[in-house]
Amino acid sequence: MKELNIENPLAVKIRKQMTRALSDYHMIAPNDKIMVAVSGGKDSTILAILLKEIQKKASMEFSFEAVMLDQKQPGFDARAFQAFMADQQIKLTILEEDTYSIVKEKTAAGGTYCSLCSRLRRGILYSYAHQNHFTKIALGHHRDDMLETFFLNLFYSGKLGSMPPKLYSKDHRNIVIRPLTFVAESDIVELAQLWQFPIIPCNLCGSQEGLKRERMSKLLDDLEKEIPDVRRSMANALSNIELSHLLDRNQFNFASELRETKSSLEL
Repeated sequence: MKELNIENPLAVKIRKQMTRALSDYHMIAPNDKIMVAVSGGKDSTILAILLKEIQKKASMEFSFEAVMLDQKQPGFDARAFQAFMADQQIKLTILEEDTYSIVKEKTAAGGTYCSLCSRLRRGILYSYAHQNHFTKIALGHHRDDMLETFFLNLFYSGKLGSMPPKLYSKDHRNIVIRPLTFVAESDIVELAQLWQFPIIPCNLCGSQEGLKRERMSKLLDDLEKEIPDVRRSMANALSNIELSHLLDRNQFNFASELRETKSSLEL
């Protein structure tokens, strides 16, 4: 059995950050049945392990299970990961759907895999959660994922947006939560190295979208060298928005404010 030092200071730090996110954004309600979507990577694995610790100490009752999707990518082998999750006494269900062949077939030469792959994966997991009466779906996105997504939207889509800590999914059947909202990727990497649990690599990555995200990550690294703690500052900015200082007419009634300003000046 793989023994983990749950009281390691870094594990405690991440657990406290998760607890803060769960509380601040009201992610869990009494008697929730949560599906933790695990990929076999470091983020969702640490999410599942530390959520179990939070569950032990929580003042409310809730349950959770881990669910993984075997997309039939070449070299996918979940046996070591299954054994590890069993050691941690976390129930793991593996769904089998050959989305790999679909992605390879539908993606034009030189095109990107990630967008279609993620849509197919999300659809399968969301449907499973709905059919099995899960009240929430927990995803392993961390603080850096949110900042990179913000930059991707800003630079490539012309919009201000990131990954919200809690939202209704587009199919209106599921509530998605991100308990790692406040957790830095560097801390997750360090804890994964300390715990040395098995990781299942994704053999479909390396597409254009991935390269864009890597570019955003490098940009954040470069900024961090010039502006210490810039990631923390940016994360704070995402929760400290002044809509009236932006240009979106759908969010702020400029006509009304201009009239009020004019009236006040006339007085």
